[in-house]
Amino acid sequence: MLDLGGDPVSLTAALVDIPSESRHEARIAEEVETALRTQTRGFEIIRNGNAVLARTDLGRPSRVMLAGHLDTVPAADNLPSRRVGDQLYGCGTADMKSGVAVFLHLAATLSAPAHDLTLVFYDCEEIEASANGLGRIERELPEWLDADLAVLGEPTAGYIEAGCQGTLRVVISAAGTRAHSARSWLGDNAIHRLSAVLDRLADYRARSVDIDGCRYREGLSAVRIDGGVAGNVIPDAASVTVNYRFAPDRSPAEALNHVHGVFAGLDVTIEQTDAAPGALPGLHRPAARALVEAAGQVRAKYGWTDVSRFAARGVPAVNYGPGDPNLAHTRDEHVPVAQITAAAELLSRYLSG
Repeated sequence: MLDLGGDPVSLTAALVDIPSESRHEARIAEEVETALRTQTRGFEIIRNGNAVLARTDLGRPSRVMLAGHLDTVPAADNLPSRRVGDQLYGCGTADMKSGVAVFLHLAATLSAPAHDLTLVFYDCEEIEASANGLGRIERELPEWLDADLAVLGEPTAGYIEAGCQGTLRVVISAAGTRAHSARSWLGDNAIHRLSAVLDRLADYRARSVDIDGCRYREGLSAVRIDGGVAGNVIPDAASVTVNYRFAPDRSPAEALNHVHGVFAGLDVTIEQTDAAPGALPGLHRPAARALVEAAGQVRAKYGWTDVSRFAARGVPAVNYGPGDPNLAHTRDEHVPVAQITAAAELLSRYLSG
């Protein structure tokens, strides 16, 4: 059985040693649910699919949500966990079983929290958004996601990473005329027509935006090129996929308008294929401000995370957890044990008021 009240480093190792690739979280959900039911007091606990939810109702003036996903990407010969000096190695150590371990440890050890607590441990975060367990909870149990602040235990190396960027993908297509490459003057090369698109991307100067003291740097990048028929054919169609990471002061619709503006005047078509809004940091809200003051260090979140779901509900949300996000999903994934201990101690102080 998972020992929630013991060392959160050992708890991290125990969680890592339970394989939980996306869509295969039944065992870890069962063990988390059992541990919460037998080792905590004052929580209402329910199971939703392979998600486990728990909350107190102590009448506190504010509610803080601690949320983390139970699933990992497929293991890369990096299970079971192993301790090497001051580092804990294994699939999910950083992303994000160390964060989950800290939250479970706090549920069992906080004796008099200053806030009511909601714990949400969910499934299928590492795969397509339509399968995301947090989205299912939002559809089926939306009242469980109400809070004054949500803390998502994504790896941040001990920083508070506020909000997140939005993301937009478009496919920019050019049309031409097919011809034999030996008589190229009879055709119109669609790949060559994309050169103007690439020139504008190369010349693009991304903006930086300061929100609540966090600087969000945007990016507009080509991430894929498609085109060509054969080694002796002038292609009549080609496309480039462009990803725009935008600051959370823009909506997806505003981001799309911006992209159209960047490529205005070019003889191309632009089709949106994917979009997700960013999340404003909301650090002016009292519960969030108190956490930032406790941590003493805050920065913008580069990338998209599930904090966006909370922000869309009007709940300020931050990312905070042990581990380097650059090591997530790697064969060498690991987390410094000192960061696990520090995260548990900081959140314990904050939640105790």
